[in-house]
Amino acid sequence: MSISHWLTRIGGGNLIKKIICSSLTLSHYQATASSSFPFLIRRNEHKAIFAFCSSTNVAFFGARRYNSTKTEGQLLSESDDEDGSTLEEKQGFDFPGGKIAYTTKLNFLPASSEKRVQCYRVLDEDGYTILSNMSELVSKELALKVYSGMVTLNTMDKFLYEAQRQGRLSFYLTTYGEEAINLGSAAALSSDDIVLGQYREAGILLWRGFTVQDFANQCFGNNDGHGKGRQMPVHYGSKSLNFVTISSPLTTQLPQAVGMAYSLKMDKKDSCVVAFFGDGSASEGDFHAGLNFAAVMDAPVVFICRNNGWAISTPVTQQFRSDGIVVKGQAYGIPSIRVDGNDALAVYDVVRSAREMAINEQRPILIEAMTYRVSHHSTSDDSTKYRSVEEIEHWKTLHSPITRLRKWIGRNGWWSNKDESKLHGEATTQVKVAIDEAEKKKMPPLRDMFTDVYDELPLNLMEQETMLRETIQKHPKDFPNNMPL
Repeated sequence: MSISHWLTRIGGGNLIKKIICSSLTLSHYQATASSSFPFLIRRNEHKAIFAFCSSTNVAFFGARRYNSTKTEGQLLSESDDEDGSTLEEKQGFDFPGGKIAYTTKLNFLPASSEKRVQCYRVLDEDGYTILSNMSELVSKELALKVYSGMVTLNTMDKFLYEAQRQGRLSFYLTTYGEEAINLGSAAALSSDDIVLGQYREAGILLWRGFTVQDFANQCFGNNDGHGKGRQMPVHYGSKSLNFVTISSPLTTQLPQAVGMAYSLKMDKKDSCVVAFFGDGSASEGDFHAGLNFAAVMDAPVVFICRNNGWAISTPVTQQFRSDGIVVKGQAYGIPSIRVDGNDALAVYDVVRSAREMAINEQRPILIEAMTYRVSHHSTSDDSTKYRSVEEIEHWKTLHSPITRLRKWIGRNGWWSNKDESKLHGEATTQVKVAIDEAEKKKMPPLRDMFTDVYDELPLNLMEQETMLRETIQKHPKDFPNNMPL
């Protein structure tokens, strides 16, 4: 039975509360000066909590769950009574998708909040812990492996970048300034989790066992490299390590990640999909399609945005007027969080929690990792044309994620200057040897350009191969002389 009743202030100072309820089992009561009456204490999406109240005492008697899209009435908070709306307006109407309350006030939602979404961090700029229990959450072994990976990744970037500048590679792209996002997130994931990267996620593969030699082989496009030279350098991938091969077009990986995550959901796998992308990718249509697809399908996917401030030469201030990327997740009904991307421990903590939520609750999560792209976009870019050298040096020196973690492990007594010298020496030697070896290896034969797609080569590809061989014979100087025919 539905009832609507105003409880007015009566003798003894009883509270005023309007209750509109439907199909709620309440004890029979009379609102008199001498009796107690039930009133709404608190509510959330699923539960309404009532209490009996008189002028002298309050005693809780229980709670009842309700579904806001199915009940015939609405339980109203105290603030709901203050806008002067009628009872009919309060009850609203059950539109497709759920009940919506009416109002007589003409109010537009603000474009954005004046207060920006806060950024989660664990270490300050000098490597001091803000949370006292981080040593309990992150073991010595884990912390040192993350730090070693960050240094190795940075060293590999340095020498492969120089190799491109020397004309030994056709292209390269570094992760300078974003090492914490790479290794912090990698440490938080399971090897069963499927990763789809964009460009700057080499550290994920490094953590999972992709060797420096594997990276060098791919970049030089030799016969041992992943893809056999069919892809551009830094377009890594490994089926055995659950890392989907990177593709050049921006954001194509997000809808793909959702589909993969939904397949894990159907198979009841205890794993998730993790999709990385940059702030520039959020301006692509696939970003919006991917997030909406994930939210509607409740796919166990973790979206990680590396907001490094620049989409090649376009700053974030010219990309969107919203408060970054994190608020876009909320618009699609996805739990979202912002984290300091230069804080490896914070990234680890956030990604670990996001992964647990995605798997246990079977839903998507969005993470916006705030960082700065210290490097040029790629070897095809000169970022000093659109930003100052002083700005780059500021972030490189004062906000280095490697330096920050180095200070923390040092204060814990886990790292010394001797350890530092040894690590840098070993990483440098490892990378130099890998580059020299990769450069000496044979190139893939010409026929590999046409294989590994069809079980039997179709006629049109056979014709293309024949034409290519004839062209090479006619113009041999226009083709590499080390290509096996």
